Amino acid sequence: MTETPPGRPASWKWSVCGLLLLATMLNYMDRQTLAQLATTIQAEFHLDDDKYGELEMGFGFAFAAGALFFGFLVDRLSARWLYPLVLIGWSAAGIATAYGDAIGRTLLGWLDPSSVDDHSRAAYVGLMACRVTLGFFEAGHWPCALVTTQTILTRQDRSFGNSILQSGAAIGAIITPIIIISMLPRVAPGEALPPGVWRPPFVMIGAIGMIWVLPWLFLIRSSDLVRDKDGGLSAANPAGSAAADSGANAPPTSFWRPFLVLVIIVIMINMTWQFFRAWLPKFLEEYRSYSKTEVAWFISAYYIATDVGCITVGALVKWLSGRGWTVHGARVATFTLCTLVTMLSVTVVVLPRGPLLVGVLLLVGAGALGLFPNYYAFTQELSRKHQGKITGALGTIAWMTSAPMQKFVGEYITQNRTYAGAIVMAGLAPLIALLAIWLLWPKPPRNPPADQSLEQAS
Repeated sequence: MTETPPGRPASWKWSVCGLLLLATMLNYMDRQTLAQLATTIQAEFHLDDDKYGELEMGFGFAFAAGALFFGFLVDRLSARWLYPLVLIGWSAAGIATAYGDAIGRTLLGWLDPSSVDDHSRAAYVGLMACRVTLGFFEAGHWPCALVTTQTILTRQDRSFGNSILQSGAAIGAIITPIIIISMLPRVAPGEALPPGVWRPPFVMIGAIGMIWVLPWLFLIRSSDLVRDKDGGLSAANPAGSAAADSGANAPPTSFWRPFLVLVIIVIMINMTWQFFRAWLPKFLEEYRSYSKTEVAWFISAYYIATDVGCITVGALVKWLSGRGWTVHGARVATFTLCTLVTMLSVTVVVLPRGPLLVGVLLLVGAGALGLFPNYYAFTQELSRKHQGKITGALGTIAWMTSAPMQKFVGEYITQNRTYAGAIVMAGLAPLIALLAIWLLWPKPPRNPPADQSLEQAS
């Protein structure tokens, strides 16, 4: 039983996964560019932290809306054409950010001509427009990517394919500062950068994204991603059919109960990931007395560790499945392992500065991102026909809950002068997701029917 479309080599599906990795990398690079240059932009246009926070909030709510919009759209249109449009959209928004002040003056000329000469307001309005557009289009990446891996990969391979896809996030977080630093002029410590030098990195990173479209169109044919009218996969991937997914390896037959589990999972694991992404550098600098340079080096190591954890989980599920484990059992086992590793973060509140603290945090990073490949694989169990809608709805829920969490964390730290409670909550959140899987996810039958051999033979 073939796993790839006719005429494609066996390595084709992994080449597509590699291309999805690059898309995720570009997604995070465009997203992180503003964060890396925020101090310079704020100083040039006199924008305070409240304004910067509003820009990030605008991005988050636009991402939530885009996730739902593109989730519904990808179930109606072929990802072969929608994916490039999404990527061009967010790349163009990234490039436009370099000219945010000019865009703001144009918008104010239409909306409030009396404010055109207010450079601070013009910059804010233009940057908000670019940031909202960026968030909206970037949200389309996940429905398109997960529909692709669902279509071209078997259940046994999906966790590994999703881990390759997800690992691009960490790579993007590592590469973005390198590109930006290489393009900025060197100045003495404490000296401000010249006006306007922040613009070229936005243009460069956005332009790199445009190039991605060419290999995608070369590698993917429309027939590769066709799903039949009943929601099953086309003849291009018969290994994904119901006949192959029977018995103990069968996906759940119900919808709403596992969907409720996925809602719990996505809220919990995103709270963990988003907390450490946003607050870990400040915690190390403010409460463990690490220098900015030491924190910068550690964050690079942290994201490398997250990639290692992500890839390891996917590979482990594939390895266990090939050695007699059910696909579901392998996913739950690795999700459990990542949860236990992430829970080590509760020790961070008492660990002093030193190698042990650094080692624990690297393990926590590996576990936190390692939760995602199996989560994505669980979402791909519910429906082939409506995968985009499921991904979009869950993405909207994730962003609508994680954004207010960040405000709550900030208020908690300001009032209590400690990260302890927030770190403990972030570390234990995946445990709630794990309990939801153990207690609520429909159990596969213990005695698989005879046709389970179809999957084993393939």
